[in-house]
Amino acid sequence: MIDPIPLMEKLARDHRLELHEYEALLGNRTPESKEYLRRLAEETRIAVYGRDVYIRGLIETTNICKNDCYYCGIRRSNAGCSRYRLTRSDILEAAGEGYTLGFRTFVLQGGEDGWFTDERTTALIRELKRRHPDCAVTLSLGERSYESYRALREAGADRYLLRHETADEEHYAKLHPAELTLQNRMECLRNLKELGYQVGCGFMVGSPYQEVRHLAKDLKYIEEFSPAMCGIGPFITHKATPFAAFPSGSFEDTIYLLSILRLIKPTLLLPATTALGTIHPKGREMGILAGANVVMPNLSPLSVRKKYELYEGKIATGEESAQSVRLLAERMESIGYKVVTARGDAKQSI
Repeated sequence: MIDPIPLMEKLARDHRLELHEYEALLGNRTPESKEYLRRLAEETRIAVYGRDVYIRGLIETTNICKNDCYYCGIRRSNAGCSRYRLTRSDILEAAGEGYTLGFRTFVLQGGEDGWFTDERTTALIRELKRRHPDCAVTLSLGERSYESYRALREAGADRYLLRHETADEEHYAKLHPAELTLQNRMECLRNLKELGYQVGCGFMVGSPYQEVRHLAKDLKYIEEFSPAMCGIGPFITHKATPFAAFPSGSFEDTIYLLSILRLIKPTLLLPATTALGTIHPKGREMGILAGANVVMPNLSPLSVRKKYELYEGKIATGEESAQSVRLLAERMESIGYKVVTARGDAKQSI
């Protein structure tokens, strides 16, 4: 077994490793080295962002999607999915409630729903910005054309989240139907960066057919692409998908990878995701302690939260609801961190 600690120290110093070194780091772990990595990541996170935890108000705009990704519960082939689409007034009302609660970033996330044309979406962004000029607008609306991304950016969108899911072409093809390609996904990410968005990519941990070499390629891609944000979370099965019989991803693997990502790019905006909180009762707290600095409570109307079911068992009420942001703040305070009212932009440098 290779001692991973020298690799961890090299990564903390240089913020890069060779592909084979990432594989060695992923494949050689002991309880002691995992804790050493976590401490390195937490120290790095505190050096850059202090103990601040940025909150994002997540508004799930629609669960209608033209795509048929094999892992996703809102895939178009899922006839059992109860579909919905929020109205413009629903979205603006949710954002207004969030603003009162202290949110200064709104994340509009949805399936690839053709109703949300550039005209409708740009008008919505402009109105959000008019009502809340001190807030950031993050979009997570899937693959669109360069011209579409440019129109949304010019309307005032600040950030865009588009998880690449896997940086390996063969693996990508096992997770998606033929009409979706890794080449197009990567081109979208390059376009977003060129247009001046704060761009976020990311991947599932433990997705079907995933191997250590795939994860190493993900880490190398993130190192080289240098996104402002990176969202990772464990793959969680959904009964209405072709992957229903596959096991869910590992909580421990996800935590370990969060720490590696913090060392790759110390300024990353790195969420402790809802999926992490779904598979472990203290998932988000442990994510923060491993180097994450963002949490995304749900601002969507209660009536639709259960319907945006990308995977089964998703947290949809209680402390996940933005109305309970005070409880979330208390949970962060219990581990020595504090929720802050801020846009929470990515730092430009260490």
